[in-house]
Amino acid sequence: MDSNSFETIDQPRAEDRLPASVSTSAKIVVVGGFGVGKTTMVGAVSEIRPLTTEETMTQAGVGVDDTAGVASKTETTVAMDFGRISISDSMVLYLFGTPGQERFWFLWKGLFEGALGAVVLVDSRRLDVSFDVLGRLEDLEMPFVVAVNNFPDSQQHSIEELRTALDLPPAVPILYCDARDRSSSRDVLLRLMHYLYSLTAASEVS
Repeated sequence: MDSNSFETIDQPRAEDRLPASVSTSAKIVVVGGFGVGKTTMVGAVSEIRPLTTEETMTQAGVGVDDTAGVASKTETTVAMDFGRISISDSMVLYLFGTPGQERFWFLWKGLFEGALGAVVLVDSRRLDVSFDVLGRLEDLEMPFVVAVNNFPDSQQHSIEELRTALDLPPAVPILYCDARDRSSSRDVLLRLMHYLYSLTAASEVS
C-alpha cells in the first residue's frame, strides 16, 4: 500500500482545543464491515479535524478483501479513524473508527479498551458483512446500536425486517442514518448514549 493520507498536525488549531468547561468524556467505537461508511461518519460528525489512516488499495488486497458491492472503493482504513464531538458544554465523546477488513481485526482489542459502547454501521445492500462484526461485539459484551447507512441505491426495509435479518434482540436500537450528514450521525451517537443510560438505570434497579 502507498501511504497517502496519514495526516501530520504540527500545531493544534484553536478550534481543536478541548473547551475548559469539559469535565466528562467517553470513548465510543464505530464499527462495521468493509466500505459501510465508518470513516465518512467519523469525519462528518467530528468537530475537530479527524485523524484518518486511509491507504490506497492495491493488488495486495485482491483475493483477501471482499470488495463485493464496493468495487469502486479506492482507499481503506488500516489502523483507525479518530474524531471528537461535544454532547454538551461539559461532555465530549471521543470516536474511534475501526478497519472493516477481517485481516485488521487484531487492532480491535486496543481500540475497544475503555469504550462505553459502539455504533455498528450497516449497509442494507450487504447485510452479510455485518454478521461477524455483531458476533464479535456480543462476545465482548459491548453494548451497541445499529445504524443503517442510507446509500443512494439502497432498498428501504422496515426496522423489524432488519432486526430479523440481523438476528438482534428487541432491546437493541436500530435506526436509519446518512453517514455523510453531521446531524444524522450526531443523532446516532445520542441514541447510543440514551441506550447506555437506560442499561445503567436498569442495572441499578435490579
